[in-house]
Amino acid sequence: MKLDKENTIAVFAELGRRLETFGRDAASRAAIARASAENGWFSHGDITNSVASIRKTMLDQQALQTWAASYPTVTTPKNVGVIMAGNIPLVGFFDLLCVIVSGHSLFLKMSSKDKALMSYMISQLTEIYPQIPIYELGDSTPDAIIATGSDNTNRYFRSRYGHLPAIFRGSRSSAAVLDGNETPEELARLADDIFTYSGLGCRNVSHLILPPGYDLNVLVRAFDSWSGINGKYMNNFRQRSSMLAVEGRHHTKGVFYILREDEEFPAYISEITWHASESRAATEQWLRDNDTHLQCVVGQTEHPRGVPFGLAQSPKLTDYPDAVDVMDFLASI
Repeated sequence: MKLDKENTIAVFAELGRRLETFGRDAASRAAIARASAENGWFSHGDITNSVASIRKTMLDQQALQTWAASYPTVTTPKNVGVIMAGNIPLVGFFDLLCVIVSGHSLFLKMSSKDKALMSYMISQLTEIYPQIPIYELGDSTPDAIIATGSDNTNRYFRSRYGHLPAIFRGSRSSAAVLDGNETPEELARLADDIFTYSGLGCRNVSHLILPPGYDLNVLVRAFDSWSGINGKYMNNFRQRSSMLAVEGRHHTKGVFYILREDEEFPAYISEITWHASESRAATEQWLRDNDTHLQCVVGQTEHPRGVPFGLAQSPKLTDYPDAVDVMDFLASI
C-alpha cells in the first residue's frame, strides 16, 4: 500500500478504532502501568481521558478527511524533526499526526516523561502500516523542526535549530470568562477545564475573569466536588497553602486548590488567580494584553481561541497550539 494522503488517513482512522478498547486489553493496560510508573503525574484517569479525547477529536475518519483536504499534497517530502513535551499524556501526538498526514517523514524525540504512551501509539501505527516513516531524531539535523517545551528549553531550541524552518513553542496558559449566570453544570465542566491533568497543560484554565461582586463561594461549592486529584498535586497544594499562610497573603482556600486575586497567571500548581472586570471592553483589553500567553479562553467569550465550558482539554484538529497552523507550515517547507 502506497502511503498517500488517503491511505495515511485510513491508517490513523484504524488507530482510532483500535483505541476504542484502550485500557481493556493487556497491551494497553501494560502501557498505562508503565506510563504511571515512569511519571507519577500521569494517573490512570488522565491517561484514558487523553486517549479518549484523541480518538474522538483527531482520529475520526470523516473529520480527518475534511481537515486534510484543506491543505495541498506535499510533492517533495522532507525530514521533519519533532521534539515533544511531556507535561500531559500524549501531548505531542498532534504534531506526529500532522507530520505524517502532510506527507513528510517524522524524526522524533520523545519526552522521557511520556515515552511509554507515545511508544505504545507508534507501535500500534507500525502494526497497521510497518513502513510508516517515523524515526528517532538522535543527533541528525532535519530539514525543519517543531519543538515544544518550557521557555528555558525554548531558548535552547532556538540556538540549536534557529537556522531551520521552525515552530518553537514555550509556556502558555488558559483563562475563563464568567458572567455570573453560569449553571451548576457549566461550573462543573469548568472544574474539568481547570483540574484535569493536575492543571499541567497549557489548555488548563488557571485564571478567571469574573464580574464585579462575584461570590467566590459559588466557585468553591462547584470545585470542591471535583474528584480525581493526584497525590503529587496535593503535595504542591499543601506547600503553597503553607507558604501563603506564612506570608499572610489573602486567599480563599478550597479542599485542594487556592483562589487568589491577581491579574497575572499563577506560578504555582493548585493555585487559580482571578480578577474582576468592570466591562466587556475591559475583559477584551485584558485578553489582548495577554494574548501571547494565552492558549485558549473558556466560557462567555467571542475570543478566536474560545471554547465552551468543559472542552478545553478536547482540542479539535483545527485548534492549533499557539494559533500557529502546523499543516500550513508543513506545506510551506
